[in-house]
Amino acid sequence: MAKAQPYQPSLLRFLHGISASLGIGAIVTAALTYNTYDGRWGRLPLPPIADIEGLHGTFGLFFLVMLLPLALYSFYLGSHRLLSIAALRQLGNQQAGQTWRSLHRLANTLMLLAAGLAVVSGRQIKEEWLPAGEFHHVWYSVHLAAWVVMVLCLGLHVAAALRSGGWPLIRSMLSWQVRSSDRPQAWWSQVQGIWRRS
Repeated sequence: MAKAQPYQPSLLRFLHGISASLGIGAIVTAALTYNTYDGRWGRLPLPPIADIEGLHGTFGLFFLVMLLPLALYSFYLGSHRLLSIAALRQLGNQQAGQTWRSLHRLANTLMLLAAGLAVVSGRQIKEEWLPAGEFHHVWYSVHLAAWVVMVLCLGLHVAAALRSGGWPLIRSMLSWQVRSSDRPQAWWSQVQGIWRRS
């Protein structure tokens, strides 16, 4: 029997969609920047890309702008999608897919934290470091580590979404369908609900 397609709030889909697009752009341009300038742990046989560092910085800046509202949404309206003590306890529970749902929450939480660390550390990196071969700076190492965690969490995020909700969950995040009570005009009242609950 096919799973019914769940409904995702339109504000979540909007923030998630834009943030995911910018985040993937930042991840890809980070890999190309690493490949162009660093390559200490392996390099793809690609030609150097002019101003790839600037393109990566642009993606990173726009990602930072979208990460702030996504993080606020996630920690308040979407907190049930993040890691909690109850979710940690369910990691060993194989019944009804609880383990994959808990792993999904873990991936969501770690990805938000790694993304925050990536944008903060990225803002500390000087443009002249990589062209000069200065890979020893702490902020660059932190930025690389955050990038690796984001890539791993992205893989876990997609795998856990498929295992816990299947294609219906994926389609619900990509759907353009909006309920009449969930149109963009209702977003402000949803945000105001944060302060009413706190």
